[in-house]
Amino acid sequence: MPEPKDPEFVPEGVDLERPNPARIYDWFLGGSANWAIDRAFGEKVLETFPQARTIARTGRDFLGRGVHYLARQGVTQFLDLGSGVPTVGNVHEIAESVNPDSRCVYVDNEAVAVAHSRVLLEKHGESSRHAVLHGDLRQPDDIWKRALATGVLDPEKPIGLIVVGVLYFLGPEDDPHGVIARYRDLLPSGSYLLSSHLTEDEVPDEGGTEREEVRQQYQRSSSQLYMRNREEFTAFFDGFELVEPGVVWLPEWRLDERESKASRKYANTPQESSSIGALGRKP
Repeated sequence: MPEPKDPEFVPEGVDLERPNPARIYDWFLGGSANWAIDRAFGEKVLETFPQARTIARTGRDFLGRGVHYLARQGVTQFLDLGSGVPTVGNVHEIAESVNPDSRCVYVDNEAVAVAHSRVLLEKHGESSRHAVLHGDLRQPDDIWKRALATGVLDPEKPIGLIVVGVLYFLGPEDDPHGVIARYRDLLPSGSYLLSSHLTEDEVPDEGGTEREEVRQQYQRSSSQLYMRNREEFTAFFDGFELVEPGVVWLPEWRLDERESKASRKYANTPQESSSIGALGRKP
């Protein structure tokens, strides 16, 4: 199988007619699993709203801190939904820095993300502890069944469910709250939900026009953006006990848990990150 950095490597099923959010995000983070159409879209976004790259990296920082915290709490297995293209600071790498026996199942519906995840895991992972599924997170029963079928996850032990940087691609017709509630019901007691979301709540008026233009640009990609307010985001944690500091701006969430260079740029104005996040535990 070709290496991920091979510019001619185009996995089967990849749509190169429209830019893809997972590949655009990869480009924002400095990855190589993207094509000209994705890079052109990303450049256009940055022309409109230069902070977009820092916001993307702030989300990645939050993921790293959340996984690191969970690993320190003794969570040794993770299910990463909408995991995206592998890049620096993958869930399994961070978890293994705390517990070398950690396990992880990645799930994404983007062919590039899945193909490159498989390359990464074939070269550096262990089939008994790492797996990747091509699937739609909106089908929790199917994902859960297939994730357990890999043999990587033990349904009798707590699982860290990761849903970071993805819920804002689900519209009302997808019933995102119902989807997360179903995962909650499937998770064993003691499991956690780590999630984040873009929001316009309390975001400074300055830059509002540019943010709206970016939203319109995404309307023309393969996925739309759906903003939610703090109350709507908090509802995803119904049935979970929020871990301190609760629902906060991403640059405010346990900033000292792990190095977070991008997040520290918003230390004095965290609301400019346009992103909130939280961690909840299932009793």
